[in-house]
Amino acid sequence: MTAVRRGRPRIIDQRRPGDTPREEILDAAAELFTVYGYTATSTRAIADAVGIRQSSIYHHFQTKDDILDNLLVRTVDASARLANRLADYPSSAASRLYVMVWYDSHQLLAGRWNLGALFQLPEIRGTKFPHFEAHREYLRECYRTLARQTCADANLWKDKNKVDMTVATELPFHFVETSIQIRADNPEWLAEAGPDAIATGIADACLRALTAGCTAALKVKAHRIRDELAIDTAG
Repeated sequence: MTAVRRGRPRIIDQRRPGDTPREEILDAAAELFTVYGYTATSTRAIADAVGIRQSSIYHHFQTKDDILDNLLVRTVDASARLANRLADYPSSAASRLYVMVWYDSHQLLAGRWNLGALFQLPEIRGTKFPHFEAHREYLRECYRTLARQTCADANLWKDKNKVDMTVATELPFHFVETSIQIRADNPEWLAEAGPDAIATGIADACLRALTAGCTAALKVKAHRIRDELAIDTAG
């Protein structure tokens, strides 16, 4: 078991949520990166937001890139774990896909900070964050697999060309990522409607776009799966 690294004593009393200084640093960085941007945020600014010395950050993270990588991975890790649990779950591909889209959208909508917006930072393009890219590509492939199975079960591949099939399998992942823009563009609506309702709307729209149908029976199955797996939606 890895021991928790202890930094130097803090300058002031704890001002950020988190059970450890590492969690406090991540919370402060998430706020500053999403509000001011990655390049404009220094490790000194992060330290000031936490109430620790700048040097203390390096007891927990090697670089500022390391902080961003940890935040990025958090946006996909929980959904990737759920995808593993759903892979062989005894239910239709459509109902499992519905659960995935709902859960992933909810995570992006309900978190303390809009971490999904970090996907759009120019700094993350390329191979700078291979850990995050590997996790995200794995999650994307899980969506593709469920989408292919859903379309096959609905006999939708007949007379479809390769472009149509590719678009269909890519749709669910992109439906989920609309959560990021909804949160950025419509914070008042999000606050009024709530993450549950908006995530449900996204999942409904995804299944309708993919199969031209999102029946009440399918939604009942999806809700049963969520209950049986005791899916945690805490942001």
